[in-house]
Amino acid sequence: MFAGNARELKLTSPSGIHEVCFYQKQTSPAVNGLFYRVSFKGQSVIEESRAGLELDNRIWEMALGQRKLIQPACWMDNLETDSVTYAPAVDITWKPLYGERSEVRDRYNAATLHLSKKDGSFYRLDIEVRAYDEGIAFRYFFPEHPRATFHKVVGDLTEYTLPAGTKAWSEQWAQAFFEHLDVNELKRPVERALTLELPGGLWAALLDADVDDWCLTKYQASAEKKNTLASVMYSPVDVVTYYATPWRVIMTAEKPGELLEHNDIVQNLNPPCEVADAAEWVKPGTIMRETTISTEGAIATIDFCAEHNIPYMLFDWLWYLPCTSHDGDATKVVEKLDMPRVVAYGKEKGVGIWVYVNQHALMKQARELFPILREWGIVGVKSGFVQYASHRWATWLHDLVRLAAENHLMMNIHDEYRPSGFSRTYPNLLTQEGICGNEEFPDATHNVTLPFTRMINGAADYTICYFDKRLKTTHAHQLAASLVFYSPLQTIFWYDKPSFYRGEPEVEWFENLQTAFDDTQVLDGAPGRNITMARRKGQEWFLAAMTNNDGSKENVPLSFLDKGKTYLAYIYTDGGKEVKTRTQVKCSYLLVDTSKTMKFELKPSGGAAVRFVPVNKDEAKKYKRYKGEVL
Repeated sequence: MFAGNARELKLTSPSGIHEVCFYQKQTSPAVNGLFYRVSFKGQSVIEESRAGLELDNRIWEMALGQRKLIQPACWMDNLETDSVTYAPAVDITWKPLYGERSEVRDRYNAATLHLSKKDGSFYRLDIEVRAYDEGIAFRYFFPEHPRATFHKVVGDLTEYTLPAGTKAWSEQWAQAFFEHLDVNELKRPVERALTLELPGGLWAALLDADVDDWCLTKYQASAEKKNTLASVMYSPVDVVTYYATPWRVIMTAEKPGELLEHNDIVQNLNPPCEVADAAEWVKPGTIMRETTISTEGAIATIDFCAEHNIPYMLFDWLWYLPCTSHDGDATKVVEKLDMPRVVAYGKEKGVGIWVYVNQHALMKQARELFPILREWGIVGVKSGFVQYASHRWATWLHDLVRLAAENHLMMNIHDEYRPSGFSRTYPNLLTQEGICGNEEFPDATHNVTLPFTRMINGAADYTICYFDKRLKTTHAHQLAASLVFYSPLQTIFWYDKPSFYRGEPEVEWFENLQTAFDDTQVLDGAPGRNITMARRKGQEWFLAAMTNNDGSKENVPLSFLDKGKTYLAYIYTDGGKEVKTRTQVKCSYLLVDTSKTMKFELKPSGGAAVRFVPVNKDEAKKYKRYKGEVL
């Protein structure tokens, strides 16, 4: 590292794509304001914006004998810049236990702006900044206080002043539908990731990373500044120094799909895995819910899962009673369910059993319950209706994941919780909800907005309800959704029973569906319009195309396939009344290679799913070649 006497921090990403600058300037007598700005390829993304935190340490100062300190109007006002430290460039590659890619590159330039107070309070504050080609990240760091003064953070002063005319794809809560609004119209706090359309044609996203010891923070239009979003903290945060806040992340791209392709920045901003033996027992896969909460129903569902290559089954709520009360006891199973028999049968058939546990029981008995569940042979816990927004509940929930890891239990967090990269550190947290998924039966336009918004955060348990009559989309759209909505634990039959299956041939898609991948590419799309994605696992590729309520024509070049190979394409499209099944999914099997462009005419609210398997010359003789016809 090297330090200089500069009064401002200037940093450029490794390829010169992003540039960020942090600096102080006097805004009035005795008031030093901290500001920053961000640009992408020379275009302004974040114009001059305020940075900093608001603290209220007065009681702790008094308690520790510092009773004559002057209290400025804002805690940041009397901080002064001391120096800027620049760190050596970082360029490493690491392998996650699972993910949308089997290798992740972590490449950035870094610097730190050091500030302190000269009033005898011994307060210091660092601004740690990273410049990636994918985006800019910064956080606030409190060095250890020499008098051990506790820090009470009561406000996040970080603002985001955007070019006039910027629009946002916003949700007021994590499981809400979207509003497409000018940023000045965001009168109530909205969720992260917040995807932004800039007037110059660029796309940006605001989000956070490494948030296990903080509170929920949202964005809201400033009441004082045009085109500016303010940060809204759900609760105060109590800090014992030294201490780092979560990372604030600003991603920018020329296409909305690139925001999703670049979301590994969130993982890179989290600590490495802390579960040494995770690879031995953390296993991604698909899962089916058992809806009757009975031994008979569970045996039938396990048989269905085994037959269709589904490695997990879930008992959702009501396997213990009462679920939503502190009087419930999750160590006692309802009489109609023979849990030992079910778990043993599942092991025999290669199907692991997950159970739902509500917040009440988790609060009351998690330390007692988790070892018992492990003793029973349960492999995972789906936590339900958990509070996570305040600092208290955020630390409680993340500590719950740590406790689960100690007991070799995987986890799936429902309902409002959204990820910020914690699964890199504790990969037993396979997935989480935090999405308006199929339980709410959203329409297709909502579904093709999600990849460019919510999915930037990370994995989401969308809960495919494949056979449900309440669906507002086609079944080929549902098949595609199971690939587009990345989730290492992918729920594929949420409201369904084994008896609902009547031999629909396209179910083979689910039988072969992967939930962790070696490569992921966004081929086309925009919020509210459409999404086309390709993912690779080993030598096989999977393709999904989804359209909105209106339908669309999609031409998909197969340039992502390996050159010199012939693939058998298992193609699943909406066939209409010509297909004599309830789901009306047409199954086609054609030979393709990287030179081909597949043409789809997607019905309103429709989609298409394709699995590409390499074949040799003898295998290829059994099938016809794709000749460019519309599918």
